[in-house]
Amino acid sequence: MIPLSVMLDWYPNPVHAPILVAKQLGLFAKRGLDVDIQSPADPSVPPKLVAAGRIDLAISYQPQLHLQVDQGLPVVRIGTLIATPLNALLVRADSGIDDLSQLAGKKIGYSVGGVEEVLLAAMLEHHGLTLDDVEMVNVNFSLTPALISQKVDAVTGAFRNFEPAQMKQEGVEGKPFYIEEEGVPTYDELIFVANRDTLNQHRDAYRRFMDAIGEATAWIINHPDEGWQRFIAYDPSLDTPLNKAAWNATLPRFALRPAALDVKRYRDFEAFLLERGQIKSQSPISRLAVDLNAP
Repeated sequence: MIPLSVMLDWYPNPVHAPILVAKQLGLFAKRGLDVDIQSPADPSVPPKLVAAGRIDLAISYQPQLHLQVDQGLPVVRIGTLIATPLNALLVRADSGIDDLSQLAGKKIGYSVGGVEEVLLAAMLEHHGLTLDDVEMVNVNFSLTPALISQKVDAVTGAFRNFEPAQMKQEGVEGKPFYIEEEGVPTYDELIFVANRDTLNQHRDAYRRFMDAIGEATAWIINHPDEGWQRFIAYDPSLDTPLNKAAWNATLPRFALRPAALDVKRYRDFEAFLLERGQIKSQSPISRLAVDLNAP
């Protein structure tokens, strides 16, 4: 068996279902892989551990990948887990905000700066506003409580498969604005990254891993209820009403061909970041992402 270490971007949750279910169904073992699934204490760490050679694969985010490669980190995308943005700007449904132009003079909560502000700026510009037209409030990862309590008028960086369900549980309806409909190029939310410098040494193992992820994803789509049971069997603490709601909202977001590479998607987002001064130069796609099944 080939040992393979995989670090999630955070604690296990429905977005990781293909990985956890592949393990539960024995799809890794069937391909001669002994996969060790780990969770980080800090979600910014996994790509750095991959770059340092301490972890084989990590779950990361396409927007961050572009910045990390520009900064010289030897990481490369080898597969996609969630094939659409999850990021959304969220307001209360009873806020009266029906258009982002109505955010002028409003408070917008956020948890992490950097890419989040770049995406928000593009959304606001799409409606004739700039970041100077709103008041940014750091709510320290308490996006939903800040919005429910009306400490802020909107939050950015909310995940469309989680935060609206979380608000609903608290008796408040949320209204999401989807960033890819508001002036931001679409992108892969969650991706698998490997060390670019050692990729060829492990290409066969990584290809087998992605085949298992593809098989698990197809099985989950075909058997969503049984998939949920396999998912919560991985860790009984996952069996919560919020996770069940998120499960149903996440299913349509999984990449059905996780190893396949949409070159245009990476080229367009690289150009978007360059235009906004977030990267120093445009990297060739081969430095950013690979298709392991390409000849």
